[in-house]
Amino acid sequence: MNTVELETERAETAESVSAKAYHALEKMIVTLELAPSSLTTERALIEKLSLGRTPVREAIQRLAWEGLISVRPRAGLEIAPLHAGDWLKVLDARRGIEIILARSVARFATPDIAARLQATALAMHDAVVTNDVIGYLEADKSLDEVMAAATDNQYAARLVAPLQTHSRRFWFRFQSGTGLAEAAGNHVTLIRAILERDEDAAAAEADRLMALLRLHAQAAAMR
Repeated sequence: MNTVELETERAETAESVSAKAYHALEKMIVTLELAPSSLTTERALIEKLSLGRTPVREAIQRLAWEGLISVRPRAGLEIAPLHAGDWLKVLDARRGIEIILARSVARFATPDIAARLQATALAMHDAVVTNDVIGYLEADKSLDEVMAAATDNQYAARLVAPLQTHSRRFWFRFQSGTGLAEAAGNHVTLIRAILERDEDAAAAEADRLMALLRLHAQAAAMR
């Protein structure tokens, strides 16, 4: 292996470790293992993840940019608070972008993307059968990543990613106890429209999914 190949391998390894740290912390925030408004430190997260300082710091920086962590000088790291009324704001910002993505993926999905979408739909079905909320959230995250990989509009994909994470967090807090089958069913219907390469149906299903989530958000805001 020459020097260039070695450096490339090292860079890819570092990136994969950073991605691992990010996904682990994101999951802890979404599932409230890191409680809203709680304080923690970089050192505590390093110990929790058993990863190095650099990948954890990179993950923290990314989560801070996404609005899930706030860096408080001399106080540490604050996990973003969770106010029910903010769910509506997240969904209002997300709705139009999801329609754009659904149309794009229905138009450009390759056989590999189709296979990944089918696997995601199966994972959601299995999560409902076993009442596995965490498994559903992981499948939902996978769906978002597949959609981002398939679209021809990376601007939309990058813009919506943080909103999707915030939305999952709100759903876990306010709806997961009763809405697992409904949420999975709506996503599977969207996946089916994409696999049929029906752009109009995919757009309509994405809009319908956002509208239904908004009803749940309105109910949460009124509690």
